[in-house]
Amino acid sequence: MGIAADFVLIVVAGLLGALLARALKLPLLVGYVAAGVVVGPYTGGPTVGQVHDIELLAEIGAALLLFSLGLEVSLRDLQPVRRVALIGGPIQVVLTLLAGSLAGVYLFGMPAKESAWFGSMIALSSTMVVVKTLAAAGVTSTLASRVMIGILVVQDLSVIPMLIILPQLNTPDDILPKLAQSIGLAAVSLGTVVLLGTRLLPKLLRRILEWGSQELFLVAVVATGVGVGYAAYAVGLSFALGAFVAGIILSESEFSHQALSDLAPLRDIFGLIFFVTVGMLFDPSYAVNHLGFIAVGVVLIILGKAVILGVIARLFGYVNMAPWIIGLGLAQIGEFSFVIARSGISSGSISKTTYDLALTCTVLTMAVSPLVSAAALPLGRWVRRRRKAVTVATPVAPPQTFLDDHVIVAGYGRSGRAAARVLRAAGIPLLIVEFNHTLYRDLTADGFHGIWGDITSAEILHAANAERARVLLLTIPEQNTIHLALERSHRLHPSLAVVVRATREHHLPELRRHGVDAAVLPEFEGGVEMVRQALLRYQHDDAVTQEAIAGLRREYYGPATQT
Repeated sequence: MGIAADFVLIVVAGLLGALLARALKLPLLVGYVAAGVVVGPYTGGPTVGQVHDIELLAEIGAALLLFSLGLEVSLRDLQPVRRVALIGGPIQVVLTLLAGSLAGVYLFGMPAKESAWFGSMIALSSTMVVVKTLAAAGVTSTLASRVMIGILVVQDLSVIPMLIILPQLNTPDDILPKLAQSIGLAAVSLGTVVLLGTRLLPKLLRRILEWGSQELFLVAVVATGVGVGYAAYAVGLSFALGAFVAGIILSESEFSHQALSDLAPLRDIFGLIFFVTVGMLFDPSYAVNHLGFIAVGVVLIILGKAVILGVIARLFGYVNMAPWIIGLGLAQIGEFSFVIARSGISSGSISKTTYDLALTCTVLTMAVSPLVSAAALPLGRWVRRRRKAVTVATPVAPPQTFLDDHVIVAGYGRSGRAAARVLRAAGIPLLIVEFNHTLYRDLTADGFHGIWGDITSAEILHAANAERARVLLLTIPEQNTIHLALERSHRLHPSLAVVVRATREHHLPELRRHGVDAAVLPEFEGGVEMVRQALLRYQHDDAVTQEAIAGLRREYYGPATQT
């Protein structure tokens, strides 16, 4: 069967590796890389035969992976944390790259050229791992999480100059003219792509959608990603780099979310092939023979990145636990490092030894990343107790009007917006706390008083005059954020009534244990209102309907539910 048999072997091995990784609570791509080691040429058992053909498919996988990551890059996400992201992010990349390069030369004995590649790999953190870890913990809207996401966006964008500059190190003679030529060519080519992409691509996709063909829309999206990638390759740039730029262009259009949704299954399959081929190039005997060497590298990478990122966060004014969360949360090596590593070894820029070291450190730092992230808060609190640190107050601009016996609405999304309008119509004083700067501008434009900030911050709660409020409405969906806000608001005002939004039924008992006065499931309430409207069409007795609904709410929320 040739390449078909290899494809089946890779997919089945990737599935088994992913199942094992899931059972061990590791990122799926760790399982894919492990599967590649098993079916690679350095281990016994089933082995991929058509390695070159599979590597060509892996190039498409890398392009689709980077294209989808480009679709997820939202420059609007940088707005609330633009200062630390746009200034601190590049500083972190440069400092980590330099530290990694020095470690490569003086600790691992690499040539200077290879150490630059090694430093570039470890300078990047994993967008996939971090975002999934934050989502699983329910903390994607906290201040530290926003900073992490902003820095990740800048790190992803830094891959563009890396993929342009690093290959030029192969020919150090007259490197400056060659580098200037490459940068100029890249600027012209990418500028042309951006111009055509922003002018023509939206019109093309809009016309396809008018025809009503979802299949043709998917084909157009994939053709855009790989087509721009090939155009970049044709002018001497990286195929994956072109696909990433295409994704960034499309991310700023109204089609980005649907394009990402349609592309996801195809990206996941080809991404599996890419990560399996990454593992196929790894020699496990290297890890066995250099356990101490690798352990030192992993520890130094995690500690070095954590210190650099934590110090940068502190210098940009983030205090208390934020530097610990940001530093340890971004201490792993990212998936873009696989792309750089494959580019380096395929072009002969790095040796097999450097590749094996970088790959091993990447996989191990990804694998332990959830544990390292979870240690941030306990470790930070322990250090503060040892140093008897005093919490640094963050200056927050209070609202212009003094509020007393008011309602604090946390979040100005759909639920928060509806709650705020009803409260205003009822003449009840309210204050809105919103961390998303775009939504904050919306609430001020709508005539509401608000504070831009993180509701889990004691300083923000104090600025919102939580000590004198009557009710706190937590309309945000992230459960861990709700728990933190509950703890800190009750510390300021133990008798404050708190009403929260629950996202799952099994969250209700836990929320009651944390002392909420009422929890609301939007989907459940939507279903109740829909059936009430249906019963009205049957002219059903309203008193009976209300009693039935009240009984259902008591059954769902518990006997203490007020109806």
